Amino acid sequence: MTDASPFPLPVRVEDVTAQWLTTALRTRNPGVTVRSCEVIDTVFSTCSKIRLRLDRNDTAIAAGIPELIIVKGGFEEHGRRYHQMHEREVRGYRDVYPYVPLPHPACYFAEYDEQEKQGIIIMEDLVAKGVEFCHATKPQTHEQVARRLGYLARFHAATWDTPEIEPGGRWGDLPEFFAVMQDFFDEKSSAENWARFMAAPRGVASSRHFQDRDWLVASWTKMAAYARSLPHCVLHGDIHLGNLYIDPDGTPGFLDTLASRGPGMLEVAYHISGSLDVADRPKWEGALVRHYLDELERAGAPAPTFDEAMAQYAILLLYGYFIWITTESHYQAEAVNTVNAMRSTMAMLDHETARRIADL
Repeated sequence: MTDASPFPLPVRVEDVTAQWLTTALRTRNPGVTVRSCEVIDTVFSTCSKIRLRLDRNDTAIAAGIPELIIVKGGFEEHGRRYHQMHEREVRGYRDVYPYVPLPHPACYFAEYDEQEKQGIIIMEDLVAKGVEFCHATKPQTHEQVARRLGYLARFHAATWDTPEIEPGGRWGDLPEFFAVMQDFFDEKSSAENWARFMAAPRGVASSRHFQDRDWLVASWTKMAAYARSLPHCVLHGDIHLGNLYIDPDGTPGFLDTLASRGPGMLEVAYHISGSLDVADRPKWEGALVRHYLDELERAGAPAPTFDEAMAQYAILLLYGYFIWITTESHYQAEAVNTVNAMRSTMAMLDHETARRIADL
């Protein structure tokens, strides 16, 4: 088999063939051959995951390509609509992680096809590796969140306010977080959609203080402008529990990156508010934010003061609330949306998010 281009990337499951896999895997490991492949199962969600069993040649085995792999991409109709999401995930695996490590699955191919509006990642199968997947219905312990924030702080510190995230820099073309989210916000916050979400269990579970659409739209605009005024770094982009796992040795792992540029405290607020039981968060969040700041400073970044960080935290909580109120139940189960919306709304009440945004 002669080497060829993996483009155009396949957009149908049936087009992920042994021949295409061979071509894709050879972009990083010449000589790899996949003699045949078998689809074990598929998971269709915001992004689709195809689990495959490979019949590999000796070169592939020597290169560390396992028998079981995951091919992830936009293999449903909505994949073309959310192509920016696929591109940002490819950017994380291809352009960020090789330079700024964050524990993640081994990756064997990551490319984006502008013409097909498709991004595909070939990675190790974490089920076969025996990891523990995190889930919104299983709140994390203080130790688990602290350890994860330590890795996140070091990841943020590596690009904190660096010229490399400015135009012309290595990551200067990564999208600004709230700019790339604006179209999604406009769609999901329409009057029709907002009424639908407010009538769903996640809307009913949220505080009446945050149910007014006009308030949301005005507050989002102010929050986004505030976020742009803060120091930026490269972000993972979506560290809720459904995108996280724990290796058998206890190391926290990160899935489903949406690489972008934004303030580090955005990820801290999003993760803490969605990962802790509502009874534990008020007791633990201050210490966890201090831990993040200590690790940030230890890694060489000019960390904000604790008071400054908590002010950012309070304002940026609005992002998580919006996400969990507006995520469609065919992407995340309604139980996940509801528990996270409830956690977010309680954090916003505790931190007087509405008042703080009004004061901006």
